[in-house]
Amino acid sequence: HGVGSPDGQETVLTVRIDESTEHLKTKKHDHVARRGLIQVVGKRKRLLKDLERKTFDAYKATVAKLGLRK
Repeated sequence: HGVGSPDGQETVLTVRIDESTEHLKTKKHDHVARRGLIQVVGKRKRLLKDLERKTFDAYKATVAKLGLRK
């Protein structure tokens, strides 16, 4: 799927979350980056919730592909 598709968006957001998390491990006092991370996590959560509601099979496949929800 393309970047505009829901699972494409979640993939992009997951990469950003991983990068921000690594950045914050060394820069613990970067509160602007922390706030941005919280916003991106919230956006991914909303997209996943919407995907789960609309097409559950696509939701399960996306969660498995991204390695979320252990």
